[in-house]
Amino acid sequence: MSVSVIIKWGGQEYSISTLSEEDTVLDLKQSIKTLTGVLPERQKLLGLKVKGKPAEDDIKLGTLKLKPNTKIMMMGSKEESLEDVLSPPPENDDVINDFDIEEEVIEVENREENLAKIARRVKEYKVEELNPPREGKRLLVLDVDYTLFDHKSCAETGQELMRPFLHEFLTSAYEDYDIVIWSATSMKWIDAKMKELGVTDNPNYKITFMLDSAAMITVHTPKRGVVEIRPFMKAHLNREKDKELFKLSQYLKEIAKLEDFSGLNHKHWERYLSKKQNQ
Repeated sequence: MSVSVIIKWGGQEYSISTLSEEDTVLDLKQSIKTLTGVLPERQKLLGLKVKGKPAEDDIKLGTLKLKPNTKIMMMGSKEESLEDVLSPPPENDDVINDFDIEEEVIEVENREENLAKIARRVKEYKVEELNPPREGKRLLVLDVDYTLFDHKSCAETGQELMRPFLHEFLTSAYEDYDIVIWSATSMKWIDAKMKELGVTDNPNYKITFMLDSAAMITVHTPKRGVVEIRPFMKAHLNREKDKELFKLSQYLKEIAKLEDFSGLNHKHWERYLSKKQNQ
């Protein structure tokens, strides 16, 4: 069953009718973010309650028994200044580091309700193409946080938190792959960081497009609850010894020779690379 609600915020009303009873409160917040620009973690939805308490993000909309076109008042504000954008993104305890996700969690990708969510994201999310895809190139999708950039440590400039070999890595990868940047944050934050790091307009490679939190879905697992399928840390201590991107570029170059990636388990990329280098 579909769920239709009207969000009242900032003196305006926003109609949402693309969700189902299997979607969660967090899915609703993501839809609101798409319409208003207010990040989910900054939204307070008045009137959404379960047993007298505010509905948590993992609550399915069907359990709220909402009448068609129920009006919901939202409180929350958008990022107003570049200072907000350049500071670390808001903490989100529901986002799990994908390096830590166990094999059992991956099975949720084939569940009917999650496939339906993906279908809706594909239909609704508007991708802004920065550079056209090139024929015959694979697609490489890179997370910003802890992969390209230490987003929690403090520094005077973003360059101090940039992962070593970043530009060399992207230059090498661009020879065989079209590159996409994504992060579970706002597009404004992603865009600002990529410009600050010199990624957006680098002459040696091009970014095809970027994806923000609105492109994500939430999935529910018995063990972890709500998980959003998303580690270069302590940059000042690890900058001199971190060579992860250098090694990863070698792996990407090696597998680019393959016709089919379906037999690969990227979780064991170092094992694969070592085996190939020792042949």
